[in-house]
Amino acid sequence: MACVLTHSNFPRLIVCKHLLILTILTLVVGCSEPPPDNTLRFGLANTPANLDPRFATDATSARLNRLLYSRLVDFDEAARPIPSLATWEQVSPTHYRFSLEPTRQAFHHGHKLTANDVKATYEFILNPNNVSPHRSSLTLISDIQAPTDDIVDFHLNKPDQLFPSYLVIGILPANLIHSRHPFHEHPIGNGPFLFINRSDDTHWRLMRHVDHQYVEFLRIPDPTVRILKLLAGEIDMIQNDLPPELTNFLEKNDNLHIQRRPGATFSYLGFNLQDPIVGQHDVRQAIAHAIDRTSIIHHLLNDTAHPANALFPPEHWVGNSTLSGYEYDPQRARTLLQQAGYSDSHPARISYKTSTDPIRLRLATIVQDQLAQVGIEASIQSHDWGTFYGDIKTGRFQMYSLSWVGLKTPDIFRYVFHSDSVPPHGANRGRFIDTHSDYLIEQAQATQNLHEKGAIYRQLQSYLLHALPYVPLWFEEHVFIARRHIRGYVLSPDGNYDGLLTVTRSPSTILVTQHDS
Repeated sequence: MACVLTHSNFPRLIVCKHLLILTILTLVVGCSEPPPDNTLRFGLANTPANLDPRFATDATSARLNRLLYSRLVDFDEAARPIPSLATWEQVSPTHYRFSLEPTRQAFHHGHKLTANDVKATYEFILNPNNVSPHRSSLTLISDIQAPTDDIVDFHLNKPDQLFPSYLVIGILPANLIHSRHPFHEHPIGNGPFLFINRSDDTHWRLMRHVDHQYVEFLRIPDPTVRILKLLAGEIDMIQNDLPPELTNFLEKNDNLHIQRRPGATFSYLGFNLQDPIVGQHDVRQAIAHAIDRTSIIHHLLNDTAHPANALFPPEHWVGNSTLSGYEYDPQRARTLLQQAGYSDSHPARISYKTSTDPIRLRLATIVQDQLAQVGIEASIQSHDWGTFYGDIKTGRFQMYSLSWVGLKTPDIFRYVFHSDSVPPHGANRGRFIDTHSDYLIEQAQATQNLHEKGAIYRQLQSYLLHALPYVPLWFEEHVFIARRHIRGYVLSPDGNYDGLLTVTRSPSTILVTQHDS
């Protein structure tokens, strides 16, 4: 599916081929009936890597875990913490008391959820021997007490006004934690959905607790195949991970309805800072100046994204609206490469890892072409999601592209950029070791005045844009597409799957045949 896009020429041949195939097949499958059973089927681009919230770090796992497990705290649409399983009060600067809601649901294996389950979940994460990737953002917890079944006391080793917003990990039953139950294979939580089974690595079956509505998740990595299965009625809905031109094409299909919503999904290029080539600051700056983000957003993404200069958009409370990104400047890129010791006779050669998702491959091919124009030879290595993500987590890369999904709180900076967060202790996958960055992260976390805290985080983002452990690309919008008999799904601002809590199937399944005009 890859095509080459240069600054002056964006071939559309492959896009046209895909649209032609879809047009023909729409005529064939446009009248197909959905499967006879009442299961709702949701097409996924990627496999959920881990259905244990203590270890999950990928977006698909996080979205499914939200359905399977409940958490103490959630967020409203403005990314402010709100009660979920519990309300809270700040007893002192270093003491937070959480009171569990009396109407909370029991765990799916029948045990009542108590304060001891909360205590056991977070103590497991805090135990360094368990190597949870979420430990680094919770190390300010010095002690957890459960004086009653309904009260949990968190004692901190330092004040932090943002502390409640860190308690968003799904709660597991203590008795199964102690028995080392394999939650990643058979999740048991108390969320709105119950895990039924996984027939293989492509099918996950859940049941909505309130009305026993079954939902089956099917991994269909190729977006064109995913769309064709949607048109044929083999699946009912899909969300994100679609080429924008195909989404625009599907808007003309009366058998489907589409929701769009601006998002804060942050796409970026990451680097191995220990590598002798991309570890050089001049080389990363050259890469940043070599990429024509404006043209990519317009021609590849059909203007469904906007440029990013940091992890958080400017409208977030720690967002920095004063940041000025790296302009497309091939001559500046070539100058920086010369400063780093590279030339036409001695080019910089790097490998670029990505997944096999077609649009990610197309992006990689475009970036490869734009880097070639300034004298960087990039070889693309694409792998299935599991292999690709495994390589990124273990540092087996020079350069890669990924997205951060659903970012809410600035503790992400410690998780991603602090020297103590190198995997498996966090997500500093590029091995960014920087004393000034560490200082700003620690200063921001120690500051109790929210205005001052925000100012330090904005300073940190300015510094990171200069240091370039990531090259920021853009923020992507969210898209949900469903058969027209699907009702009640509400697209969330962070792209989660909470719309499945209210989605239903209309009794009518009479569909409209598509015709050319």
